[in-house]
Amino acid sequence: MKKHLAWLCLLLFLVLEGCKSSKKPRTTPRDFGPMGMKREMRAVWIATVDNIDWPSRKNLPPAEQREEFIRLIETHKRMGINAVFVQVRAAADAFYARGEEPWSEWLTGKQGKAPEPFYDPLDFMIEECHRRGIEFHAWLNLNRTAHRASKSISNDNIGRKRPEWVFDYDGYQLFNFGLPEVRDYITSVTTNIVHEYDVDGIHFDDYFYPYTVTGQTLKDEEAYQQYGSRFRNKNDWRRDNVDKLIKQISDAITAEKPYVKFGVSPFGVWRNRKDDPSGSATEAGQTSYDNLYADTKKWMKAGWIDYLVPQIYFSTKFDKVPFKILTSWWLPHTYGRHLYIGQGPYRIGTEDKDRTWANPSEFPNQMRFIRLNPEILGSVFFSSKSLIGNKLGHADSLRTNFYKDPAFPPTMPWKDHTAPLTPKNLQVKDTRDGVELRWAASEAARDGSLAHYYAVYRYSDSEAPRLLAGCYEGQTRALDKSAKRGRRYTYAVTALDRLHNESEPVLATVYARLARK
Repeated sequence: MKKHLAWLCLLLFLVLEGCKSSKKPRTTPRDFGPMGMKREMRAVWIATVDNIDWPSRKNLPPAEQREEFIRLIETHKRMGINAVFVQVRAAADAFYARGEEPWSEWLTGKQGKAPEPFYDPLDFMIEECHRRGIEFHAWLNLNRTAHRASKSISNDNIGRKRPEWVFDYDGYQLFNFGLPEVRDYITSVTTNIVHEYDVDGIHFDDYFYPYTVTGQTLKDEEAYQQYGSRFRNKNDWRRDNVDKLIKQISDAITAEKPYVKFGVSPFGVWRNRKDDPSGSATEAGQTSYDNLYADTKKWMKAGWIDYLVPQIYFSTKFDKVPFKILTSWWLPHTYGRHLYIGQGPYRIGTEDKDRTWANPSEFPNQMRFIRLNPEILGSVFFSSKSLIGNKLGHADSLRTNFYKDPAFPPTMPWKDHTAPLTPKNLQVKDTRDGVELRWAASEAARDGSLAHYYAVYRYSDSEAPRLLAGCYEGQTRALDKSAKRGRRYTYAVTALDRLHNESEPVLATVYARLARK
C-alpha cells in the first residue's frame, strides 16, 4: 500500500482538479500509474546480411556508415520505435571489434578486413540508440559459417579453422549442433558480446537446423552415432541439441549480466494440428518443431527465454496460415514471458502469392487485432528498409495512429522487479519557450541500481495524463514546448531503471502565462 501512495495521491489530486473544470476528467488508474502510460515493445529488425538494411553497400566509408545508421534510427524514432534488433553476426563474422570472429564482408567488402579508418560499429550503434532512448538487441545468426551470398571467407572463419564442425547444405556451410564443442563455441561467442558491449538484449532468428530442401541431406550421421544413442530417433536428438544450446546460452547470459534480455524469433508455426492435437489450425509446409528442430514453446514454458517473436508474415485471409488464427494460438503459450508478434511489412503492396497484401487496410487490421489481445506486448517488424519504405502508408499509420504517443518497453519482473527511487526537487518554470523542468537525480535503490532514464508526464484540467517525454543518458531537465498559454499544468517525473521498472512520481504544478499560444 505504501509503495503506491504517491500515485494514489496524484490520482486523487488530478480527479479533484478535473472536477473544477467543465469537462469530465478522463483519468483512470490504468491511464496513469506505476506502469506509466502504454507499455509496448515497438521494434524493428535491421538486417546486415547481404546489405539488406545497413550499410547500404559493402565497403561504404565508415563516416557514411555512421551517417546512414543515424538517419535510419532517427527515422524509426519518429515512427515511435523504441527498440532495434541489429544483426551483428550473419555468418560466423562480426560487426564489432572485440571478438574472435572475422570482420564481416558486408561491412568492409572482404571478410576479415577491418574498417578503415578504424571504428567499432557496435559501440557506435549502441551509443547512438541509447542516446535516443532506443533499446539495442544484438541479433546473431546461429547456424551459418558461410552464406551462399558470401564472396569471401577468411582463413580465420571458424568453418575454415574447424571444418569438422560444419557441413554443407543447399549452398550454405552450417554448424553441426550435435557436437558439444560447437554448442560451447556459439555460447562463448554470444557471452563475449554480452561481456564486452552494453547491449540490452541478445536475439536469435529462426535459423537453427535449416529449412528442409528437397534433395538435400543433413550430414550429421556420425555425430548422431556418437552422441544420440539414448534417443528414439534422430529428430528427437536434433531437438535436444537445440534445447541444450538455448539453455546453455540462457544460463551464460544470466550469469554474465542478469539484466540482459534473451529472445528468439522462430518461424510462426510451432506444429500443425494435423501432426499434433495441441498445434495450430494451420497447414504450414514446414514447422519450427518438425523441420527446424526448435521446440520454441518448450523454451517459453521452461523460462529459458525472456521473449518470443513468432514470425507471422501471413495475411488475415491467407488460407493455409491465417494471421489471426496463428496469432491466437500463441496467446495461451506465453507462460509468464513476453510475446511479441513478428510482422512482415515487406509483404505490403505485393500481389504475387496473396492479393490481401495489396489492401491498404491489411496492416492496420493486424495492428488492431494485436491491440485487442493483452497477452501480446508488442510487435517487431521485418525489416527496416521495408518499414521505412511506407508502402500503402503503413509507416504513417504507426506514426500518426498506433504509435502516436510514446511508450516504454514492458517490464520483466522475473529479471528485476525493484523500482528505482523517486527523483527529487522537481522545479517547473514558465518561460516564453515553454515550461522548463529541472529535477535532482534519484539516489541508488535498495538493490544498488540507479535511474537509467526519466519519464515526464503532464496533466491539465482539459486533458488526460500522458507521457510527454523520456529523458535519457542521465538527463535531468526537460522543456515542454507544447504547453499552451492560460493552462494550469501538473507535471510528474519518474525514474526508470534498465528494465523499465518505474519509481513513484515527484510532482509540481505551474500556471502557464508566458508559454506560446
